[in-house]
Amino acid sequence: MDKGLNKQFTYMVAMLVVIGLVMSFKNSTFHIPGNQEDYEPEQPIAFSHQLHAGEMEINCQYCHFGAEDSKHAGIPPANVCMNCHEFVNNTFNESRLADKENRKPLASSEIAKIYASMGLTMNGEKSNIKKPTEWVKVHNVPDFVFFSHKPHITAGVDCAKCHGDVAAMTRVKQVKDLSMGWCLDCHRQDHEPLQQSTETIKPSQDCSSCHY
Repeated sequence: MDKGLNKQFTYMVAMLVVIGLVMSFKNSTFHIPGNQEDYEPEQPIAFSHQLHAGEMEINCQYCHFGAEDSKHAGIPPANVCMNCHEFVNNTFNESRLADKENRKPLASSEIAKIYASMGLTMNGEKSNIKKPTEWVKVHNVPDFVFFSHKPHITAGVDCAKCHGDVAAMTRVKQVKDLSMGWCLDCHRQDHEPLQQSTETIKPSQDCSSCHY
């Protein structure tokens, strides 16, 4: 085999190896450092977004009220949970929901944890033990990245755009890689304005918008 053909053959083999590696990574759970896509940590309380945001249609910002005015969406304090759970402390499975007349209330051990975080018993009496809930943050970006929920909420970006269909999740997981490329793909697009605005929204692509 002459040198020209040998060089061409070596190049083709190298390309096949690269393509094979790319396909292997694409079909595997391999993530580059910092990519927490599919991260789905267990939480201290088995809070179901599918139940609250899905079936009950509670607006995201009722609990995550910081998103509209600040950098962080925030984790709701226990007293927000108690706005409802001061009156609702029972759980029922689907089969018992159909039998409304004969079902018996079941005090939820998960809801009891909310009471305990406020130093209360399920009867609303003060307890000697107070156990603050240590929630596990799911969506994280590197320290050198500035991200604020406020301009995105103000621009009318739907929560599902970044967080996925949370209303269908029993346990929240990260469904996007939150990489710079992923963010830029969105920022390169013109977005429909809110009803009170007539100008098309053109997100910034300047480095200083996210890095300073």
